[in-house]
Amino acid sequence: MTSVLVLFGVLGALVVLLVVVLLRRNSSRTQTADGLLIERDARLQAEMDRVSFNARSVDNAAPTWSDVYHRRHRHR
Repeated sequence: MTSVLVLFGVLGALVVLLVVVLLRRNSSRTQTADGLLIERDARLQAEMDRVSFNARSVDNAAPTWSDVYHRRHRHR
């Protein structure tokens, strides 16, 4: 019986520790201009990837016909 109580005590202490750690984290979004620009670029890249890598565009096209190929190999 004592070992079960010790087990539950240890598990309870771990739960309390995790709650404290999660509550101390600052979950606000980035407020600096650099961070906002990075988030915007990542969001736009994810949107382009969702369009470029969907099943219809990947399965029905040659590798050099995709939007990604042209974006990566465009002249700068």
